[in-house]
Amino acid sequence: MPGAVIGLDMAAALAMAEALGIDRRAAAEFLPAIEAMMVRAINAQIAAEG
Repeated sequence: MPGAVIGLDMAAALAMAEALGIDRRAAAEFLPAIEAMMVRAINAQIAAEG
């Protein structure tokens, strides 16, 4: 799918959460749902822009 986001780098997202002081287990629990919403929103914005 050219020009679309298919997912996030979860290792990087967990490292960033840990650096921000967020519990790693909590981040691992919530990141998949957050990722899905972010990917949909980013792809919708890409589609709207052209």
